[in-house]
Amino acid sequence: MNFSSRELRDLLVAWLALGLAFSLFYVPVSATTLVDVLASALFLEEFALSLVTVGVAFLLHELAHKVVAVRFGQHAEFRADFGMLALAVAGGLAGFLFAAPGAVHHRGRITPREHGLIAVAGPLTNVALAVVSLGLFSVAPDLAWRGLYINVLLAGFNMIPFGPLDGATVLDWSKAAYAAAAVVTIGPAALLFFGI
Repeated sequence: MNFSSRELRDLLVAWLALGLAFSLFYVPVSATTLVDVLASALFLEEFALSLVTVGVAFLLHELAHKVVAVRFGQHAEFRADFGMLALAVAGGLAGFLFAAPGAVHHRGRITPREHGLIAVAGPLTNVALAVVSLGLFSVAPDLAWRGLYINVLLAGFNMIPFGPLDGATVLDWSKAAYAAAAVVTIGPAALLFFGI
């Protein structure tokens, strides 16, 4: 698998920006405390935790799309959305989160099935990371909880069958495949967030 220098730069910037955005959300700052908070041990710990959980969850989601696209003969590269990354950091500062760090763009001849499999690869990667997180609860509960939360959220949200989200692509390919994927993505998200 090949990565261009631009793609590596975009992956690094997206990873760091997401870590910063979530750290700012979890360790609130104000204009008067910004410098002190950013230099604090609490913020640095939060930044490291966010990089390992949120950053890895987003980036492995996107890289899963790339791996499957390349497997189907596509040229595929991640491109960061710098405007959305800036919005994520600003949102973290303001006390809300919305993160859309970018996407893997691929091109080449492709069947609807292959397109659907490329789309479902990201959410299923988050399901696998959520399972890994469950296994970490006894040794690293903070890491495990954050990993579980973000991966269940990402898997469920991305499988909503709307607009550019992965779920719309999967549903266009196969209703049966969408239903099966929804059970392990949207189902756990509904259980975690709504107690359904």
